[in-house]
Amino acid sequence: MVSAPLLKPSRKYRVVQWATGSMGRSALRRVIDHPDLELVGVYVYDPRKVGVDAGEIARRPPTGVRATNRIEDILALRPDVVLHMSRITLPYEQQNADVVRLLAAGIDVISTAGFHHPACHGLAYAGPLLEACKRGESTLAGVGLNPGFIAEQVATLLTGLCAQLQSIACYEIADASSMPAPEFVFGLMGFGADPAQRNVTREPIATMYGELFMEVLHAVADATGSHVTSLTPEHAVTLAPREMQIRAGTIAQGTVAATQWRWRARLESGVEVLHSVTWTADPAMHGASHREAAAWRIEIHGRPNVKATIALEDPDPAAPHMRAAVDATVAVALHAIPAVCAAPAGFHAVPGALQLHRRGG
Repeated sequence: MVSAPLLKPSRKYRVVQWATGSMGRSALRRVIDHPDLELVGVYVYDPRKVGVDAGEIARRPPTGVRATNRIEDILALRPDVVLHMSRITLPYEQQNADVVRLLAAGIDVISTAGFHHPACHGLAYAGPLLEACKRGESTLAGVGLNPGFIAEQVATLLTGLCAQLQSIACYEIADASSMPAPEFVFGLMGFGADPAQRNVTREPIATMYGELFMEVLHAVADATGSHVTSLTPEHAVTLAPREMQIRAGTIAQGTVAATQWRWRARLESGVEVLHSVTWTADPAMHGASHREAAAWRIEIHGRPNVKATIALEDPDPAAPHMRAAVDATVAVALHAIPAVCAAPAGFHAVPGALQLHRRGG
């Protein structure tokens, strides 16, 4: 497979890959294969990977770059950019300490684990990150599919077709049936929970999702030239209509088979923004296909109304289920490198803002 060229490459970028889970390994392969990128370091959480050549981790020939779990080793490399692909943490801000150290050392950070709109969390959260950017003259950017791309770029771009704008709604269906870890699927995500004994929508994952996805709503508000005046969660669960077998185990009839995380925001402009993410054991319950790694529906009401659907499919029907979504997320991160490295110090938002829609506009 030929690596896609980066946007306006002006030089070769020295890159550190931070974390090597399923997404991190895919990113590592793309960095190794890319003619405009030079892999200089790899950060890992698994002690068994420490000292292992990056090529072995990525199923590529030896690179001479060995993985480390010491941030001091990464700082000493002085890379242009770190591709930060750690798992989103509970609590949400737990990962910030490492990111602050990277930024303060003058290293740009592109993260798929948040940081889409740090300022919306207030000064206590955003202040240390922004101060680190100033101290290191570095840039922080949060990227991804959702959050990061669907609402913030695609939906806001489509509002450019509207002479008047009333509402923006984005709906995602994500298939959890092939996720392998029972402790994650049945534990943290709450699948198989008896609703009479456990309210998944009030557990810590709801808080974490709320902190992550509120950034989407604030970013959309910015992109349309407004700001959020109210934000209301509207979460729900879908119960299994029958016993369901997924990779992580068995979901009993009448227990949680899907979780819908939904937030409704009102903007100062009068526009309403709805953002909905559904994790499901069976996409067919929601009108989607198992072949689609993820699917989105965008509905914009105004003058005129605009509707769009987006689905990701791997060209190989035998490919691992989530590979298309992982490949797309990695592509978004890699394509952001030139812009982030050229951006002024501070928080960087990927272009896509229209800032035209005001009340009655």
